[in-house]
Amino acid sequence: MNRRTSIRSILALSALGISSFSAYKWFDLHQKISLSQLTDFKLLITELAETIIPETDTPGAKSAGVHNYIINVLHNCTSKVEQNKFLNGLESVTSFTQNKFNKPFERCNSVQRTEILKHFEENDTYRYQILNKINNKLVGRPFFTLLKQLTIEGYCSSELGASQGLSYDYIPGSYIACMPLKSNQKSWATK
Repeated sequence: MNRRTSIRSILALSALGISSFSAYKWFDLHQKISLSQLTDFKLLITELAETIIPETDTPGAKSAGVHNYIINVLHNCTSKVEQNKFLNGLESVTSFTQNKFNKPFERCNSVQRTEILKHFEENDTYRYQILNKINNKLVGRPFFTLLKQLTIEGYCSSELGASQGLSYDYIPGSYIACMPLKSNQKSWATK
């Protein structure tokens, strides 16, 4: 066997391996998921959302029912790719927590939970924003970005979040485009 034939066969095997891995990842991200797969992680989603918006003097994400909002939006309003990326992210959180702390996320204390979320935030995004935009367009939003966005949307659109977490004016007066907030005033729920 001569050198050219060997190099061609090595390149062909490399191309075959890369293309088969890419095809596997593409099919893995485009498979349909069921609602039961999301509800299996309901407790984990609840605790992740509560870690992002904890209960203080205002109700937290758990009290506002953000976990139900996240599951409904994921099942009904997101693409298959983002659904699969979210499920893979939940599985990654489970395995990372088990490997690092030898217990599930739900039993971790607040410092450990924050450390876990910081780890996933750092690993889900790139340093340059242009790379994040390209990644979002090509393969959808990353797990942590989607989790954070859905948590904030669910909290701010819930009754508890809008009325107690934010400042909500039941009977609005005249429209004032730019109105400064007073000292210790909450952000407005309606804009």
